[in-house]
Amino acid sequence: MAAELDRPLYTVSCHDELSSADLVGRFLIQGEETVWQDGPLTRAVREGAICYLDEVVEARKDTTVILHPLTDDRRELTLEKTGEVIYAPSEFMLVISYNPGYQNMFKNLKPSTRQRFVALTFNFPKPELEEQILQQEVDIKPVLAQKLVSLGGSLRALEGHDLEEIPSTRLLVHAASLIKDGLAPPQACRVAIVEALSDDPVIQEGLWEIVQSYFHS
Repeated sequence: MAAELDRPLYTVSCHDELSSADLVGRFLIQGEETVWQDGPLTRAVREGAICYLDEVVEARKDTTVILHPLTDDRRELTLEKTGEVIYAPSEFMLVISYNPGYQNMFKNLKPSTRQRFVALTFNFPKPELEEQILQQEVDIKPVLAQKLVSLGGSLRALEGHDLEEIPSTRLLVHAASLIKDGLAPPQACRVAIVEALSDDPVIQEGLWEIVQSYFHS
């Protein structure tokens, strides 16, 4: 999006230790002085850039509250420590992402925050597209890409039954990369997919049986 719009991009990986100062900025000591240093959110607002908060639900609730006046009709960011109010230009955009499928009740986006955004739901690519992705990313043969995507589809069908997390396209790319480097397909799928999805020996055995059914030859 940033490339298409020719806008600067600031990316922040959110975590439970992320403070509002990490986003907005703080005073730092330089020599014998204290100097204000803008955080990534503040820089993005000043420049009319795109600020992307990855896995925003991992951040503390008191941190995400500072987004509210910036994401409603006010479009302003208040720097409490300096008393400055920055009004976002029309080019500024705030983008957040999170995976709602496996978040528990203590890690979900507050309705008051969610309702300030236009929401887009991203699902897995269609099989034909996912096969193209594997071939492009790893340069594997179409027949292998088709088999890996089909395996991924079978494992994703287990969501809500045996698996809390299902294989992403990323895991299929990992498996394809190992196969490309010479590891046998079943073993590549075991270490890149089966072992990555669960620590439960019973579940692992069930997933392993499905993998073997695809690569029995």
